Amino acid sequence: MSGLSSLSVPLGKAVRALSRLRGGGSAFPGLVVERIDPGFMARALRDLPRGVVVVSGTNGKTTTTKMVVELLEGQGLKVFTNRTGSNFTRGVAAALLGDVDWRGRLKADVAVLELDEAHAVHFVNLVPPTHCLLLNVLRDQLDRFGEIDKTTRLLEQIAVKTTGTVVLNREDPRVASIASSVKNATVAYFGLNEGLRDTFPSDDELRGATGTAPASRLPADVVLETVDSNTASFSMDGESSTVELSLRGVYNIFNAAAALAMARVVLGKDARREALLNSLAAVEPAFGRGESLVVDGQPLELVLVKNPSGFRLGLKSFDATGYATMIAINDNYADGRDMSWLWDVDFDTLREAGVDMVSGVRAYDMALRLKYDDVSVADIDTDTGSALRTFIHSAKGRPKRIFCTYTAMLAIRRDLSRITEVKVVS
Repeated sequence: MSGLSSLSVPLGKAVRALSRLRGGGSAFPGLVVERIDPGFMARALRDLPRGVVVVSGTNGKTTTTKMVVELLEGQGLKVFTNRTGSNFTRGVAAALLGDVDWRGRLKADVAVLELDEAHAVHFVNLVPPTHCLLLNVLRDQLDRFGEIDKTTRLLEQIAVKTTGTVVLNREDPRVASIASSVKNATVAYFGLNEGLRDTFPSDDELRGATGTAPASRLPADVVLETVDSNTASFSMDGESSTVELSLRGVYNIFNAAAALAMARVVLGKDARREALLNSLAAVEPAFGRGESLVVDGQPLELVLVKNPSGFRLGLKSFDATGYATMIAINDNYADGRDMSWLWDVDFDTLREAGVDMVSGVRAYDMALRLKYDDVSVADIDTDTGSALRTFIHSAKGRPKRIFCTYTAMLAIRRDLSRITEVKVVS
């Protein structure tokens, strides 16, 4: 036990316990231990038998990380992960404080960590990963990164630090281009059958654009071949397998191919195909990502939206017929301050049923955007709490769906926890 661990671990655990009692943020104890013991994470993670997996990219990190974790657990591995979605290094440190013993030792076979694009660079400089899974580069938070190619360069730094295998999305040209910079690891890919290319629009396609980019010809370890509602088929080792997923939304199904590819890399020759597919079928949505709750005896679905392609796929995944719809758009730091991407989303599918409530800091911008697509809006309220109450009351007896940005989703979940069962993530 190092001298620093004898101080930092007990102190960090105490701060974590106190923070949880006061209902504080999940990452604060990690910030404390990072300040007093910068080597804490590296010591805790360095000797895991199956290594450290970093999952990053603009969109889908939380759900994909959850899938990789459950696929590996289904193979009998003990997995450490940062399941709160707090994806800065301080979030990883805080999660470790909950799992290490008083001497700072972590009992796990492998760590699978979701990391924000920028904070992942800081993390890999402290803890070089054995594997990384890079999902996509979309137009999230350009106010933070300045330029989409800057985001690509951040992901590239993760790949360059990886010592074992880098798994890349071959259908995203920016992500696929990272392969040329990888000198000290092998590269594997996941991808789409060519016929599915137009099902998964990229952020490069603006509203009104026609045509679809051709599918990549790079060899892929796992290929998503077909999608029919929640049923998907995946090709691996030249053999096709069909899975009925519990996850809702086509945006999650391509991420399932990514998770399968990463799990197969970690497991190597120990991978058991049928067990992987059974685990995949059982994965439930991560909080806020197609999560289904019950309010007044009716389902209420939360769909996180962060960029044009994500919002398009959300609208494509969930039929608006018969549903009451609310949209909540915030522009806080964690959402990205620039909401101009809303203009590249096609809202035509909401035209017939209309939108019952628009809320959030940018409610009026959203309502204006809907007006340009001739989508009627019944009510506008910038306060998500009062908007939610009005929405639930006015839509009584109907199933409900809320499309929301990240901080709006957190606020709405908190409010919903007062009236229905909401899974606590800790």
